[in-house]
Amino acid sequence: MTRTIEADYLVVGAGAMGMAFTDALTDHADVRVALVDRRHGVGGHWLEAYPFVRLHQASAFYGVASTLLGEGRLQQDGPEKGLQERATQAEICAYYARMLTRMLDSGRVDHFPNSELVADRTVVSNISGEQLRVSERCRIVDAHYLAPDIPAETPPPFDVAEDARVLAVNDLARLDGAPSQYVIAGAGKTATDACIWLLSRGVDPDRIAWVRPRDPWMFNRAVVQPEPAIFAGMVADIMQAAAQAASRDDLFLRLEDAGVMLRIDRTIVPTMAKAPTLATWELDQLRTIENVIRRGHLRAVDQGELHFADGSIEVADDAVVVHCAADGLKYPPLVPVWRPGLVTLQPIRTGFPCFGAALVGYVEATRDEDGEKNRLCPPSPYGNSLAEWVRMVVLGSRAAMAFSSASDIKDWSSRVALDPARIPPDYAGSEALDDARARLATHAASGLSNLVTMM
Repeated sequence: MTRTIEADYLVVGAGAMGMAFTDALTDHADVRVALVDRRHGVGGHWLEAYPFVRLHQASAFYGVASTLLGEGRLQQDGPEKGLQERATQAEICAYYARMLTRMLDSGRVDHFPNSELVADRTVVSNISGEQLRVSERCRIVDAHYLAPDIPAETPPPFDVAEDARVLAVNDLARLDGAPSQYVIAGAGKTATDACIWLLSRGVDPDRIAWVRPRDPWMFNRAVVQPEPAIFAGMVADIMQAAAQAASRDDLFLRLEDAGVMLRIDRTIVPTMAKAPTLATWELDQLRTIENVIRRGHLRAVDQGELHFADGSIEVADDAVVVHCAADGLKYPPLVPVWRPGLVTLQPIRTGFPCFGAALVGYVEATRDEDGEKNRLCPPSPYGNSLAEWVRMVVLGSRAAMAFSSASDIKDWSSRVALDPARIPPDYAGSEALDDARARLATHAASGLSNLVTMM
C-alpha cells in the first residue's frame, strides 16, 4: 500500500547539509518538510565515522544556523589551547539528534529513516518495504549531491589478497594485537588522523609506513577561527599573496610564509589542495614519520608486499594496511542550486558546506523567483588540485559578494555562527580587524584578478 506524505519539501539526505537547509527553511517559512535518509538517524556519515575523529574546523562553523554546536569556548589546555573547541564524533551525533527533536517538536518536519527515494516522488522504507509518495507540488531537495564516501562503507580502491590484512580506519581502534608495522594508505585528513592517533597510542613512528600518493597543502587551524579579526586577517593574507604571486605554486609558498598554509615535507611542493585544517602540533607529529612511500596510488596488497604501477615494495608479513583512501570530498559538476522542482545543495561561500546549505534554506524561505535565488547563491566547488582550489576561492568570493549585496541576507548571516566571515552586531572591533580590512581593500581586486588567470 502506498501512503501519501503531506509535505512542501522532500529533503533527500539528513546529513549536515540536509539538516542545515531544513533548519533554516522551517525557521523562516511556514512549510512542511519530509526528511528522508537511508541511515537509521540524522547526521549522515558521522553515524559511521571512525571513533577518534574530530571536526577539523571549529565547532562553531558546523551544524545548523539556529543552534550553536558546542558552547563557543576556547580550549583551555592541551596543544590547541586558545583555539576554538572541535567536536568529537559522539558530540556531533548527539547534537544532530537534538536538532531532529527540535524539528519534530515544531510539528513541521517528519523524519523517514532507513528510507530511500527510488523514483521521482516515491520513497521506500528499507525496513518495512512501505512505499510513500509526495505530491507534484512538493519540491525535491537533493542533499546528497556531495555526500562523501567513507572507509567504513567503501571498499579499498586497490586489490586485496586473501592473506593480506587490510582494515578500514574505523577498525584501527578495535585491534586485539599489535602488528610490527602499520601501513597508512591515503593522503588526506583521514590518513593524518590515523597517523596522529597511532602516535598518540605510543606507536613508534618507525613502525608506520605512509603511502602518500600526493603531498597535501593544509590550512593552519590557528588562522581559521570564528574570531572576525583572525578570519579576516587570513582572507587578507590570501588576497595579498594572490595579488603578488607569479604562479599557483608561488601563491601557496607565499601563503606558507604568511602562516596560512602548512605542508608536511618542506622539500616537496604539494600538488593536492583539499586543504583541511591542521594544527602545528599535529604537523610536528606527522613529520616524525620518515617512511613515506611516494609511488602513486596503491594498486594491490599481498601479504608482505605493496604493489604500485611502477613496481612493488616489501613490508612486514604481519603489517596492517589501514584503508584511509575513500573520496571524502566529491567533485560533481556545478549545477544551478534551483531548477524546476529541484533544489541541489552545494557550498556557496568558499569551503563551508553547512553555511551554504543554511543560506540556501534562508533564501528559499524569503524569495519567490528562482532566477533571483540563483543570482544570489551561485554554487562553488571543493578544492582538490591547486588549480581547483584557486577556482573554489574565485567562485566562492564572487558568491559572497552576490549574497552580501542583499541587506537582509547580510543581516541574517552576521547573526549566524556558521558564516566564518561574519562580524556580529555587538562586535567591538579591533586594530587587527581594521588592518585586515585595509589590506583587503588594497589587494582584493588585484588578488581576485590574478587568481582568475591561475584558474
